[in-house]
Amino acid sequence: MFQITPYHSSEYEKWNAFVERSKNATFLFDRHYMDYHADRFQDASLMFYLEGRLVALLPAHKDGDTLCSHNGLTYGGLIMDEKATAERISVLFAEMNDYLRNQGYRKVFYKPVPWIYHQYAAEEDLYALYNVCKAQLVGRDVAAVACKNHLLPWRNIRKQGAKKAIQHGCVIREEENYSDFWDILTENLQTKYGVSPVHTLDEIHLLHHLFPKQIRLFVAEINGRVMGGTVLYMTRNVVHVQYISASAEGKRLHVLDCIFDFLLENLPQECHYFDFGKSTATDSCLLNASLAYQKEGFGARSICYDTYQWNL
Repeated sequence: MFQITPYHSSEYEKWNAFVERSKNATFLFDRHYMDYHADRFQDASLMFYLEGRLVALLPAHKDGDTLCSHNGLTYGGLIMDEKATAERISVLFAEMNDYLRNQGYRKVFYKPVPWIYHQYAAEEDLYALYNVCKAQLVGRDVAAVACKNHLLPWRNIRKQGAKKAIQHGCVIREEENYSDFWDILTENLQTKYGVSPVHTLDEIHLLHHLFPKQIRLFVAEINGRVMGGTVLYMTRNVVHVQYISASAEGKRLHVLDCIFDFLLENLPQECHYFDFGKSTATDSCLLNASLAYQKEGFGARSICYDTYQWNL
């Protein structure tokens, strides 16, 4: 029923056009974004045609005999058009499994797009995972999300923190140069976890250049000094916090409370959700309770980022 072909760089315009019109994709699936770290992953993305018409994409890479969708992205999953139905996608997964077996794959890891990023209902793949693939849930990260139209009250500690920062002259503004913030972010990650940001400074500048409307930095300044900031990924209906950090003095003066007070008051009209990001450890899904408590203090509550696995 389906013609399944591996993605080739000659088809990046066709790929990107489909991403733009799909019902559950974000700019993370744009080839300009995916390919910035192409040297780290062996691309194994798939394109699905039905009667000669492109109807679905699967961003993926190969890791031995395993197909992963996609470890270089926050989420992966099947990208579908508006004509996707439960029956059609069930057939697609059955035929994809046959195709992957013939290609020598033995296992699939799959990270569906969380529902808040969907333009409208798009969980046909989740049904197919259960009914066709007999997939197992092998990872569940939790993220804190605030709903624009139903904002919950802030905890007093967050409200008082924002007031304290404003009293000390905190000013929030958008910044094009990421250097000062990256110094703060890198120092904090190295000191606390012994790691560096996922993106280098050059990479984040490149991505911001490629996606100036989608990747944006807001900083908190006091007396002209950057005390903290957050890098936002702006998708069609979600604002996602990709990075957040503050200097020691910025933490003492609660500049992050001030940043989120500003951002939640000035959400773009089309954005329905503010995703503060995951509060779980990447390698174990263990809850970082203090981090979750901080995010929930802004009126956010939990959604899950899931990972599934099945054998072929």
